[in-house]
Amino acid sequence: GLADENGNSGTDVKYVDRLVKQTAAAINEAYKNIKPAYLKVAVGEAKGKIAYNYYAPRLYDPRCGVIQLISSSDKKVISTLVNYATHPEVIGSDRDICTPDLVGPLYSKIESEVGGIAIFMNSAQGGMVTADNRRENGKEANDWDECIRIGELMAKESLRIISDAKIQKDPKIEILSNDVNIPVESDLMNFILKYSIFDYKISKEGEVTTRMNLLNIGDAQIITIPGEALPNIGFYIKRKMKTDKAFLFGLTNDAFGYIITKEDFNSFKRYEYICRTSLGEKTADIVINAALELIKKSSAAK
Repeated sequence: GLADENGNSGTDVKYVDRLVKQTAAAINEAYKNIKPAYLKVAVGEAKGKIAYNYYAPRLYDPRCGVIQLISSSDKKVISTLVNYATHPEVIGSDRDICTPDLVGPLYSKIESEVGGIAIFMNSAQGGMVTADNRRENGKEANDWDECIRIGELMAKESLRIISDAKIQKDPKIEILSNDVNIPVESDLMNFILKYSIFDYKISKEGEVTTRMNLLNIGDAQIITIPGEALPNIGFYIKRKMKTDKAFLFGLTNDAFGYIITKEDFNSFKRYEYICRTSLGEKTADIVINAALELIKKSSAAK
């Protein structure tokens, strides 16, 4: 729903409305079918040619977090959640088609192997961390076969990582949240939000309000990020969390552009696009401090 340079949006509102209603229906259906479940949690390095940092190839987080819910009655898998940082955009925008990209084959492979429903949650994918579809000739593979290769490899690695995790039969759950105010310092982002068809609220102080959450589910600790944090921010927050099984859910609750530290903001030419599509240089500190405050208030995940 974001505006272009003329204040117009090409968003198909009817399509977005359909997605929202389908999402709500899926949530309601899941709620109606709640059943007792055991929990498995694991975090490990996903190996193979899956992702890289387009701006600095090796500066990305290779860790993949997996949460699996298992029915306590029949021991069947209910759901497998994969938390990994990457832009799933192998196909790209040039083809003008709507596709699940690599996430589609990821889901299909997991569901065919262990059953249940697969869910992908992005992580700190700013930077820009993207699918590794590079070819030796300097070109990229932008086809469905490459989506299958990467998606199925992610699925294989996710199932490997979770395979030996211990079953938690009575996991404790804790949920915390903070509303966070972030100044819109970027003229471009201010224009985009002001003319968005979804009517984002900007306060008279020039701030947007978002919500960040912390969830403890067994020995997993999860923090939500309202945008695309760069990998160094993701590493830092994970390091401060009260668990060795840290999860970051990026683009959650809101999608307020890239989140880059003030030290790097408008420093490198390589980051010009990232800085232009960020709310501003104060955003990272505000998000990091909000995350640290949630961590401070929380119990250790165990």
